[in-house]
Amino acid sequence: MSQNNELMKNGLWLNNPALVQLLGLCPLLAVSATVTNALGLGLATLLVLVGSNLIVSLVREWVPKEVRIPIFVMIIASLVTCVQLLMNAYAFGLYQSLGIFIPLIVTNCIIIGRAEAFASKNTPLPAVLDGFWMGMGMTAALVVLGAFREIMGNGTLFDGADRLLGDWAAGLRIEVFHFDSPFLLAMLPPGAFLTVGFIIAAKNVIDERQAKKQPKEKTVIERARITSAD
Repeated sequence: MSQNNELMKNGLWLNNPALVQLLGLCPLLAVSATVTNALGLGLATLLVLVGSNLIVSLVREWVPKEVRIPIFVMIIASLVTCVQLLMNAYAFGLYQSLGIFIPLIVTNCIIIGRAEAFASKNTPLPAVLDGFWMGMGMTAALVVLGAFREIMGNGTLFDGADRLLGDWAAGLRIEVFHFDSPFLLAMLPPGAFLTVGFIIAAKNVIDERQAKKQPKEKTVIERARITSAD
């Protein structure tokens, strides 16, 4: 449990792949215009991350160090192809909306980085937990960014949720406020870049306040006693 808690804190907050490591910014900025797109890409990344960490951990003893990166990429590419075919079959609207960014998961630095830094050095269970919590951290960052951009850009939340969850999810759409015309900057990648900056700044402020609340350790000063030789 202690290891799971440590991996959870590391993936969701302390070493969040999007907000701390600043990895995977290309899909983060490009497809997070709505919560639906962000959640869809986040879940796809999560599945690939968990699967690749598990397989890499299982085969780590048989992979020569000289060719480990090409083998890791091959494993990731196979999993991405499976996820792409599943999304094409069961969430075709979202598949069309995400477009090229689904196959580009193969080159996502988060997945390759965790396979190299953690999964290749640990047993399957910690590797799966690391992949899950890192994927959840990425998904959370995508959803928060998508929510901010969708509210500022369209004044809605969960617009097009039926493309991901089915026809029943059409009722999840919430109109926060009405826009006569959408706020274009929020919907474009530059707006996403600015929003990510504000989210990172807010996280840093929270971290600083938490650090100030921590009790400071008292430093004990040892005093040397000098005795006279006379």
